[in-house]
Amino acid sequence: MDSLVFGLVMVALGGLLEGLFSIPVTKTPRWTFEQVWGMGSLIALVVLPWPLVLTTVTNAGEIYRAVPSGVLITVFLCGIGWGLGGVFWGRAIGALGMALGVSLLMGLINVLGSIAPMAIFEPEKLGSRGGLTLMAAVAVLIGGVLCIAAAGRYREQELAKGGKADAPRIPFLVGLGFCVLSGVLSALVNFGFIFGQPLAAAAAKAGVASYATSFPVWALVFTGNYLVNAVYALAIMVRRGTWRTLTANSSLAYWAAVLFMGLAWPGGIIIYGIGAAAMGPFGAYAGFPMMILTSIVAGNLAGVIGGEWKGTQSRSRRFMAVGILIMFAAFGLLGFANRLLSAG
Repeated sequence: MDSLVFGLVMVALGGLLEGLFSIPVTKTPRWTFEQVWGMGSLIALVVLPWPLVLTTVTNAGEIYRAVPSGVLITVFLCGIGWGLGGVFWGRAIGALGMALGVSLLMGLINVLGSIAPMAIFEPEKLGSRGGLTLMAAVAVLIGGVLCIAAAGRYREQELAKGGKADAPRIPFLVGLGFCVLSGVLSALVNFGFIFGQPLAAAAAKAGVASYATSFPVWALVFTGNYLVNAVYALAIMVRRGTWRTLTANSSLAYWAAVLFMGLAWPGGIIIYGIGAAAMGPFGAYAGFPMMILTSIVAGNLAGVIGGEWKGTQSRSRRFMAVGILIMFAAFGLLGFANRLLSAG
């Protein structure tokens, strides 16, 4: 398979997992938010980061020692920021629903995780044909996000009128604020990937398989992220006393749901990293928004299948459909932008 095609497939697969991993937040009604988020984060912290490094990266300690400590600290702090963004992400989804929450959040992360890193690390490329095309694709994406946001707002109004409400437990504007905060902080995941390239280069120099050179980077990023999320959720469980009902209110299906969450959440990012590397030197800039677009489509599909749009009228559905079509147009532009950037 061609390297670029392989990269695109992997980026899309990563986006699919990122769009679906938070389904358990809305599908485990006997558990509180902190119980679901805490267990999913704890599984993600324990199961993947360091076991993955230890089983796929030989001489990991030497690789870390070969890189300046400033790089390691910066990558870890990006993980901490991403973790804080994840705290607000869970609240946003609980307030806005799966479809709207994922769409708004991923749109913000796309802008801050793609254009901003290029402005910092590759400023001369912003004015090139590829850079301008990338910015145009992001602008198109923003248009799609606005359509989807309008669809979500109309959906909320229609459900309230029909007395159907599954109405959000948190007001719409508060949920929107959670989205903005989460979008700003969550974009740091891609900064961590880019800042960590010296670590990936050291892994490649040490003979680590090409698909695994980013694993030492993700181990640091994931540790910061999931540590924040797990500690936050567990602290709430202790404060509210909900830890006492964790097992009593659980079932095999609930534990399977958080296991999926704990594997899909970091797994999507790992797969994205493999795909971005395969796309070439600018994969982190064009591949990241491609992953975001796939996650938006997946999140909306999950919302539809989950019944979030039952009882809505044609106006909200039309806005959602137009938003999704705009997303597909943005995806095509991003692929073209990557080609132009790679061509120099």
